[in-house]
Parts: sequence; C-alpha cells; structure tokens
Amino acid sequence: MSKVFSPFQFDNSFVRHMEGFFEPWQGARVPAPAMVCFNQQLAEELGMDADAMEDSRLAAFFCGMLTAEGSEPVAMAYAGHQFGGFSPRLGDGRALLLGEVKDIYGRRRDLHLKGSGRTQFSRGGDGKAVLGPVLREYLMGEAMHALGIPTTRALAAVTTGEDIYRDGIKPGAVLARVASSHIRVGTFEYAAARGDHEGLRELVNYSLKRHYPELVSDEAPALALLNAVSRAQAKLVARWMGIGFIHGVMNTDNVTISGEAIDYGPCAFMDTYDARTVFSSIDHDGRYAYGNQPGIARWNLARFAEALLPLLAEDETEALAHAQSVLDGFAEVYTNEWLAVFAAKFGLKTVQDGDLELFMDFLTLLGELRLDFTQAFRALADSANSAAPGGIEALTPDSSRLAPWLARWHERLGREQTSEAVSAAQVRTLMLSVNPVYIPRNHLLQGALDSAEAGDMAAFERLLEVVCRPFEEQEGCEAYGQGAPQDFGPFRTFCGT
Repeated sequence: MSKVFSPFQFDNSFVRHMEGFFEPWQGARVPAPAMVCFNQQLAEELGMDADAMEDSRLAAFFCGMLTAEGSEPVAMAYAGHQFGGFSPRLGDGRALLLGEVKDIYGRRRDLHLKGSGRTQFSRGGDGKAVLGPVLREYLMGEAMHALGIPTTRALAAVTTGEDIYRDGIKPGAVLARVASSHIRVGTFEYAAARGDHEGLRELVNYSLKRHYPELVSDEAPALALLNAVSRAQAKLVARWMGIGFIHGVMNTDNVTISGEAIDYGPCAFMDTYDARTVFSSIDHDGRYAYGNQPGIARWNLARFAEALLPLLAEDETEALAHAQSVLDGFAEVYTNEWLAVFAAKFGLKTVQDGDLELFMDFLTLLGELRLDFTQAFRALADSANSAAPGGIEALTPDSSRLAPWLARWHERLGREQTSEAVSAAQVRTLMLSVNPVYIPRNHLLQGALDSAEAGDMAAFERLLEVVCRPFEEQEGCEAYGQGAPQDFGPFRTFCGT
C-alpha cells in the first residue's frame, strides 16, 4: 500500500463555517500531469513536507485529480459586476479551493487551483486553462510580490498532457496559487442577491476574524469591514499606480477583501506613459485604463456597500448614510496613499503643500515627451544631484523641456534635505529602492510565453529570475530594462484563456 499523500497540514475553516458559499468538487482527470514550475521557497514558507516535494504524485495533486489527506476541494460561489453588468451566479467555473494551511509565520493561506476543469459554476465553459496564461499569472504574481505589492502568489504550474483549443491547439495547464483568502466583493454580492441576510452576516463575521481580527469586537461589524476593505483597496491601487500596472479586469469578482491583487489575465505594465493606456482586448471603452483604476476601485466599493446595506443599519436611510460616508472618505485615503507612494518615487520622505502639482506636472511631461514610465523614474534618481551628468535628460532629445521642472524638483529636494539632513546620495538610494529597473516587459513576456508553449522554457525561466530581483541592476540584463521595440506593435491581452 502506498504511503498516504499529505504534503500540507490542512485546516479548512471556510468549509467548516461557510456552508452555502461553495460546492464540494473534484478536479478533472487528465492524461499526463507534469510539473513545469515549482516555487520551492513558497512551498517551504507554507510548511510543505520536504518529502512531498519529490513525490511523483505532486503534479496530480496540483492539477486537482488527486486529493491529499486533509484537503477538502470545493468550488467557491460568488457573483460579480463584470464591466458594469451584474451576474448573480459566477463562482469558480474552472477553479478549486483545495484547502487552507497555516504557514511557518502562523498566517492562514488558501491553496487554490485555476484550470482544473468544469464545476457547477462553469456556465458552459470547458473549465480548462492553457500553458501561456498559466505561466503569465505565475510570473506576474511573483513579480508583483518582488515589487512589494500585496498579491496572490504562484506555487506551481502543471501541464496536463491535453490539447486545448484556444485560437488553435495549445497545451493544457493548471496553476496552483496561494492567497490570504479568495473571498471577494462578489462573494458578498452572491449572498445579497439571494436575499440571504444571515449568510451575509456570517460572511462578515468570518471575514473579520480571518482578515481584520482587531475589528471583531466592533459594535458595527459590517461597517467596520467596509471601512477596512476600502482602505485596503485604496492602498493596493495606489501601489499599482506607482509601478505603472494595469489590472485590466477590475470586476467585483476580482476584488479581494484582503487587499491582495488577484487574477492576472489581461493585466500588463505600461511602457510609454499615458493615463489612457488599455491592454485588454475586450475593454473597448477604456473602462479599466490606467488612469481610471482609482475611480473603478471606488465604484467596486460602492457595490460592496450595496451588498452590505442590510447589515449597516436597520433604517435604510441610516444605512445609506453610513455607506456614503465610507465612499466619500475613499478619495482622501487614496490620495494620501498615492502621495506617499509617489513621494518616495521622487526621493521624498515627507509630503508638503505643492507636491501633488509637482508630481502631476512630471507625469504630464512624461506623456508629452513619450517617455517610458519605469525608465524615467529610474533615470530620475541619477538626476538627484543637479551637478551630475546624464539622468533623465539622457532619455530624450528634447531635454530642455525638462529643465524648468527639474529646477522645481531640486528646490523641493533642497527643502527636504535641509529639514531631514538628507544628502543627494541618500535621495538617490531611496529612489532606487522603490523605482524598479526590471518589470515584466510586455514584449519579453509574450516572447517567453510563445517559446514555452512551443516547448522551450529557457526564456521564461530567465525572465522570472530577473523580475524577481526588480530593484537590483543585474550584469548582462540590460535588455530586460528596455521598452518594447518600435516594431512590437500595439499589445493586447486576453481574458479567460
């Protein structure tokens, strides 16, 4: 008899306490599961049994066809507003929550699959995924983690031995990802749409205990949760803006209450700065463009507030007033977070009057001069010493247009250096610590994914290695810090592949 397969110590609180928000399910059988990528560092952080890392059954587990001891696989139920339209029953149409584990730091983490086959929520889809998008999410999640962004992370990518039809025949694959939880705004919308106020109340209490335990004893738990999620989303989106990241599909079913980024389907990083930048092939009107992300975050929170209204107060007018108060406060929280993020990018430890205008004027210049967002901030660090040559002025033949702004910036740095006793070298060090030299450049990532689907993983593995050390200039990696060549053309990303 073979040894019981037990890679993790599972403790599945969602299944124990949240009946009605999931359906027990098993992943589809596949012909030849094989490990393609495995995140050993994250596996160790999750307390994974070292022997299990070498177990031949691991690939079968990570594609959902083998259930480990203690795992209770379920498809989670949720609703969602997708591009503004409400769907009352979405759910994990091609995903499974395998269970929860406590990591070595005592944090509860979900282990979740994507691409593991049809479930009761599949809505006619095949429930499968193909290798390219699975590897995209793997690399994006790890890159975001390295950039300091709260995010779901990739534990493993597994090929299934199947041919899947997605604009031609592609190799089938499954992603195993990790998150603080997969509870979304859409989870609350699911209960609200069903008129399940008791289930909604239980979900609020469970969510507070899991994500915001300091608020468990609050006299108004639903309002406390709404406030906490609003602040978490404000911080998350401000950080996205600071690295030029465009999520691409900010539907309410992709908004976690933990404040982690989730679902990297049509996402991409901006090259040339333009607040109107959109990559998603189905976002024809720019709903989820770079510059619209803060407003969409507030819109999503309004949908969260609507779902919670029955619990905010017995009187509807009072409940609406509570919700509106939180939504009205979102702009201030977000602006403060954005200013803090960008102050560091400009080498400042404080935010003073006039800084918002200074920062926005720089972004306007980036757009007018068609400068690369990531390169420009990295090069600006070398301009911190006004006497030093090069810096951002070397990026454009029209550098004279930068001179007035640079003079204003140096004046502002001078005030900072006087009050904080900060040298130009220290300013540069701060800027280099928050302005990456490497991001997942769209042309590099697409090339790596194309090669991987053709059977060559070398380019993907090298790109993953580079972007997981984003702030450190690496020898021989100059090409990874460059924008797309002119012949790369308009880049498009796709959902649900």
